[in-house]
Amino acid sequence: MKVLFTHSYFLELDPKQLKMRTPFPPLATLYAAAVLREKGFNVKLADLQFAASATDIEKHIRDYSPDVLVIYDDSFNYLTKMCLTNMRKAAFEMQAIAKKNNVPVIVSSSDATDHLEKYFLQGADFIIIGEAEQTLLELVQALQNNKQPDLSLIDGLAVYRNKTLLKSKPRLVLKNLDELALPAWNLLNIVPYRNTWMKHHGYFSINMVTTRGCPYKCNWCAKPVYGNRYNSHSAERIVAQIKELQPFFGFTHIWFADDIFGLKPGWIEEFNLQIKKQQIKISFKIQSRADLLLNDTTVKNLAESGCKEVWMGAESGSQKILDAMEKGTTLEQVKNATLLLNKYGIKPCFFLQFGYPGEKMNDIHKTMNMLEELKPHDLGISISYPLPGTKFYEKVKTELSTKQNWNDSDDLDLMFKSTFTREFYKVLQRFVHYNFRAQQAVYEAKHLRFTKRAMLGPYYFTKRAFLKRKLKSLEANATSLF
Repeated sequence: MKVLFTHSYFLELDPKQLKMRTPFPPLATLYAAAVLREKGFNVKLADLQFAASATDIEKHIRDYSPDVLVIYDDSFNYLTKMCLTNMRKAAFEMQAIAKKNNVPVIVSSSDATDHLEKYFLQGADFIIIGEAEQTLLELVQALQNNKQPDLSLIDGLAVYRNKTLLKSKPRLVLKNLDELALPAWNLLNIVPYRNTWMKHHGYFSINMVTTRGCPYKCNWCAKPVYGNRYNSHSAERIVAQIKELQPFFGFTHIWFADDIFGLKPGWIEEFNLQIKKQQIKISFKIQSRADLLLNDTTVKNLAESGCKEVWMGAESGSQKILDAMEKGTTLEQVKNATLLLNKYGIKPCFFLQFGYPGEKMNDIHKTMNMLEELKPHDLGISISYPLPGTKFYEKVKTELSTKQNWNDSDDLDLMFKSTFTREFYKVLQRFVHYNFRAQQAVYEAKHLRFTKRAMLGPYYFTKRAFLKRKLKSLEANATSLF
């Protein structure tokens, strides 16, 4: 049986990411393809990330003549977790092309989980809910035997029959991740990824994961695939993958896309031991939480194993807002984690979000003050984004406009009632960025660091002044327009 894999993330449909030039392969898709291939299925990957449009799938369908098309999004990539409407439309377009060619369609994605009926009405035959590899395997095995899948026998599956949405019972998550086949990297054309990184950044980075899931309960965080469970690969397995892939692909950097890296006690220490044992030279960046970065030994082991950046969800400089989000961290922890990372030469980077219900101007000022005091290396700024399945969504869903998803990753539209207007928050996001860059330029110039950022100082200051004036005028309208 021939199975054609693809995904619905297209750089051409996300201008911000296209400009950043930091593409990563569809890792979850490669895991799923490896599972089917291991069981004897004939699999092919149509990686359309660099394609001009979704219509490119038609050539792959005609050339390969698959028995089924699997649109399997990379559930490890935060860009797919954002459930962007541009990518949804691309998925619908690929579904329509497959149906035109009489090819059944299976979908696994966060967005499809949130919008089952929309996907079914646009041509999906089966939608997988939750961790998908085992469900996909059992579904394809049933289709191979020309059977209508029995929902009582296949967990984690949704179908649409006689205008009725039917679901089987939830799929239990896989606990021993080392049982999984290694991602099917040899299905991927790595050349455009490597060339893009080398041309625009001077080094090559790939993505890997060491875990699945997150046990924490920030009330705005959607987890439709792996949920609140947390399971981990062994450190030995991950280091073995790095050792195997690095000579073949030539990467010198890894983006570990885990929601939380190294939560399991002792894992980071073991990872460092294995890196040293295998004599691997690699640099990497991770995501973590401030309350997990307060142990000197842990941070020291991160640094020794090659960690160069840690992204943590600082979110806000107001403890009131952190508590409202049920973040479970304190401002003091963010400060202490930042100091400890700096001590070991790791660059602390902050995720921030503005617009959470109850946020006032003094909370925004507290966030600005936090940035000025702690001076993180980099920022990722978002506007609060209510996604189905979260307590935050349930809190604001009656206020949502007809638009309930962002079009692309730079949309950042406010879609519920908050303190200020949509335009205010969009301008605020840009002002904070330029203010942050201006402060960095001053710091680097004072220390005689003639970097590109220091040279761009006058540009940052000009943009900051313009946005500050605009922000002041928008602040006068203190109620959002819902």
